[in-house]
Amino acid sequence: MTALEKATGDVVLKFEPFVLHVLCQELQDAQLLHSVAIDSGFRNSGITVGKGGKIMMAVRSTHCLEVPLSHKGKLMVSEEYIEFLIHVANRKMEEN
Repeated sequence: MTALEKATGDVVLKFEPFVLHVLCQELQDAQLLHSVAIDSGFRNSGITVGKGGKIMMAVRSTHCLEVPLSHKGKLMVSEEYIEFLIHVANRKMEEN
């Protein structure tokens, strides 16, 4: 709260989800890992194949959160709401 009161610009509370990049030797390996990731609840996971044939599997969570708190130094939400957001972000971290 002290930092928010001193802020002169825009402040955003941002929680970014877990991301794991795995370099795979074969496409079948990436497909197997992708299936396991999706079945485990990591719905934003995906496979990319680079121009050189590099196969990358990304395991991504959907637990993101981005909330503006102040604008041009003016607090736009209550302290109670910030405490609630911190609780939500901490819960997302545990789920991650």
